[in-house]
Amino acid sequence: MTAHKVAKMKSRSAGRAAQQMPFEKYRAFPPVDLPDRQWPSRLITEPPRWCSVDLRDGNQALIDPMNVEEKLRLYDLLLEVGFGEIEVGFPAASQPDFDFIRRIIEEDRIPDGVSIQVLCQARPELIARTVEALQGAPSVIFHLYNSTSELQRRVVFGMEPKGIINLAVEGTKIVRDGLVKLDSDVTFEYSPESFTGTELPFAVDICSAVEETWGASPEEPMIINLPSTVEMATPNIYADQIEWFGRHFPRRDNIVISLHTHNDRGTGVAATELGIMAGAQRVEGTLFGNGERTGNCDLVTMAMNMFSQGVDPELDFRDMPRIRKTVEAINKLPVGERHPYAGDLVFTAFSGSHQDAIRKGMNQVEDDLWEVPYLPIDPSDVGSSYKETVRVNSQSGKAGIGFLLEEFYGVNLPREMLVEFSGIVQHLTESLDREIKPDEIYESLLSEYVVDSGPYKLIDYDLLTGRDADQRCVARLEVNGKVVTIDGEGSGPIEAFVNAAVATLNEPLNIVEYHEHALREGKDAKAICLLAIDNGESGERCFGVGLSRNTITSSLAAVISALNRRWQEPKSS
Repeated sequence: MTAHKVAKMKSRSAGRAAQQMPFEKYRAFPPVDLPDRQWPSRLITEPPRWCSVDLRDGNQALIDPMNVEEKLRLYDLLLEVGFGEIEVGFPAASQPDFDFIRRIIEEDRIPDGVSIQVLCQARPELIARTVEALQGAPSVIFHLYNSTSELQRRVVFGMEPKGIINLAVEGTKIVRDGLVKLDSDVTFEYSPESFTGTELPFAVDICSAVEETWGASPEEPMIINLPSTVEMATPNIYADQIEWFGRHFPRRDNIVISLHTHNDRGTGVAATELGIMAGAQRVEGTLFGNGERTGNCDLVTMAMNMFSQGVDPELDFRDMPRIRKTVEAINKLPVGERHPYAGDLVFTAFSGSHQDAIRKGMNQVEDDLWEVPYLPIDPSDVGSSYKETVRVNSQSGKAGIGFLLEEFYGVNLPREMLVEFSGIVQHLTESLDREIKPDEIYESLLSEYVVDSGPYKLIDYDLLTGRDADQRCVARLEVNGKVVTIDGEGSGPIEAFVNAAVATLNEPLNIVEYHEHALREGKDAKAICLLAIDNGESGERCFGVGLSRNTITSSLAAVISALNRRWQEPKSS
């Protein structure tokens, strides 16, 4: 290597170093000392208790918070999906939340077996306002929280651990005394907010003090919610934290461990899944993951992941397109096109090899087991269609084109014709520089293979009883602008027509492939005929297509199309 090249490389290296991102200002999250961890070998075999926080945590993340009518619409959707616990708001802090809660209570909109959850701080006047909002509710989860992390204690509160525990204990007493006037079945929930940044022994100490103060028991357990308020580490560390907490909590049967993950690192769902494996029993999250910053745990993805593993999530997402549109309209936020299970393109394949594998898999799938390459679930299970799994652009191959023609129009192209036509479609996608739709593919097929503009055109024909064969065909053709009558016999109408054409036109004509079927059912169904004639000594085939409500007419029209295409330059050239 020359000295000049060495100097140039050093210069480039120095330039990159000068432009490096300032990674030194961050440090790795410390692992949990849990060498005998059990969660990695566990499977999720049953769903957790689900709690939707769309109406509170998801709502406060919106640019324009929901009004009462929008909240009602989303609340009804959550009930329809099957949530048994729904956080409905912060009634002491928001008049719309207060009005919404009063409305669902007074209009008897809380079904049996459903609990509404509210968030509140431990202040007597706020608790009194919350109790006022909840009067008449059959089942309530009262959610209290305070921040416990080392960072929050040092930067925000300037308090020692003992002072933070005293805050939580005194708050619990205030809540317990304030709820005496609430004539409802009450479950208490406590969250050590910023749990992921809290020393684990301290997290156990503060939660244990709260549990003892509340007076939980195995018969009436309270909820200890361990939130990943800010996602700070890889999901395995969160799972270690959950397992460590569950092992060291002194009265484990008195509590239900709940998870509430955020998605700052993009692994909120993974952290929740591993947290369940680590012993958690309950999950809080939102539909499609809407929440502050990068969002909450995405309960759609979470539940559907279970479903794809043969576990009943006990949430109903069979009409995913409608659920998604409803949430998008209320949140005024789009669900991404590649969102798992719900995005417009999530079951879509553009790649030719993927399309071929999907088509083959669908042709072999058995009713009792779903095994289709590239499709982890059956799209119809969430209200999608097989037709939506394959779309065509310049990256696509013959399998995708054939699949769409078959699914949308019932047209099954013979392999050699499909190979030829795929080149025509690729030329079209490249010239348009975009995806093409099924109707454009179909129109391209007809434009290329239905050719009646010369040199031959079928005017009419009559079928008669043959003199020396079963069938006689007398037809009138327009040949280069002149009308010619042809007459021939054969074992059937098509053979009779071909024999008549060969005898009169001095045109070699030998049908080497023939396919005919109906395009759609009903009285207006059309028949389509796809056939090939050999193209002389070269051995190549020339394809033609005919369409008609009459099957014989479609077949004769296909013969004429093939003859005409023999005389034409292919449109794809």
